[in-house]
Amino acid sequence: MIRKVLHSKIHQAVVTEALPEYQGSLTIDSELLDACGMRPSDAILVANCETGARFETYVFSGEPGSGVIGVNGAAAHLASVGDRIIILHWAHVNDAEYEQHYPRVLIMNQDNSVSEALTYDPCSVEQC
Repeated sequence: MIRKVLHSKIHQAVVTEALPEYQGSLTIDSELLDACGMRPSDAILVANCETGARFETYVFSGEPGSGVIGVNGAAAHLASVGDRIIILHWAHVNDAEYEQHYPRVLIMNQDNSVSEALTYDPCSVEQC
């Protein structure tokens, strides 16, 4: 059986730009991508902590060290500069892969620097 599980998450990132005329995607500082394991073109779900809006898009790699979190295209109507968002990335794994998988999470500061980097042990919640 294949399951869709959390691969990685960027928690409470702050939107630095919202560009409705730009091609769709979410631009993320490439250093943040490296830190959590997301890659350009990966599908993601974005949850806006201010409005409750959720949307699916894909990752663009942004300038390293810039702290950029840019909502582009039609999704830019669902987020404003300064909004806090949660970026969720999924993986499809079999049971053996699940037992070895530890989702990576970045907890962000207001300036989009990393406050804390951690991994979840999904098996600590219940028996695997």
